[in-house]
Amino acid sequence: MKKNMTGKTCLVTGANSGIGKVTAEALARMGARLVIVCRNRERGQPALEEIKKKSGNREVELMTCDFASQKQIRHLADEFLSGHDRLDVLVNNAGLMRRYRETTEDGFEMTFAVNHLGYFLLTNLLLDVLKDSAPSRIVNVASVAHMTGTMNFDDLQSEREYSSMAAYRQSKLANILFTYELARRLEGTLVTANCLHPGVIATNIARDMPKAVSFALKLFFTGAEKGAETSIYLATSPQVEAVTGKYFADKKEARSNKESYDKEIARRLWEVSAELTGLEA
Repeated sequence: MKKNMTGKTCLVTGANSGIGKVTAEALARMGARLVIVCRNRERGQPALEEIKKKSGNREVELMTCDFASQKQIRHLADEFLSGHDRLDVLVNNAGLMRRYRETTEDGFEMTFAVNHLGYFLLTNLLLDVLKDSAPSRIVNVASVAHMTGTMNFDDLQSEREYSSMAAYRQSKLANILFTYELARRLEGTLVTANCLHPGVIATNIARDMPKAVSFALKLFFTGAEKGAETSIYLATSPQVEAVTGKYFADKKEARSNKESYDKEIARRLWEVSAELTGLEA
């Protein structure tokens, strides 16, 4: 916590609870000019006040965005860019797990849309300011759940068959494929992109799951403070300033699943994601 982030501008999504909130508070304590992104003001305002109070940092700002809406993601990017001329650290953390299949207002399966397309769209919309602020960092929160995931390009939206865990595993693998492809595309820019497994932690990401699952999370899994350590490390540590295109667990480089290293799959996912978000591939 002694690292100095004064003069750095950081944006953390999903910052009203769990590891996002802990990460945001740590960055605020280090002196960063911080933007926290929460789904709505009712959830975000208490987090904003708490982070300001605990960190003693008044340069903390709240923006709202429901990552199930591409319109809102675009509005978030516009709002950020209208008030900030630099971005040193982007932490893509907002995510969810849905017990039953739901679709977003854009017609996409909820887990894939929020957990992957949300990262993809927001990052690309903010890429120019990240490049202008280089050296800068992109930190994508993934999960060890990706280890048994696969990209089902024949049914990305889980229309034929839906499983909450299969959809979640696919979305987390997508986070890693996106990170690796992004790092390749950013070579020479001094913008790094890394991803991480935060640990199996007791947060509200599974709030839609059966009560027994939520109860097990609270009883047996790691707390958010421990879970946020790797996110904070990747966002701030001088040790990883030049490291890019890597997957981390417990603040150490780790191997992700075999499929995640397939450049053709990563390229295909990028192109599909660009099409689904209306961006140029």
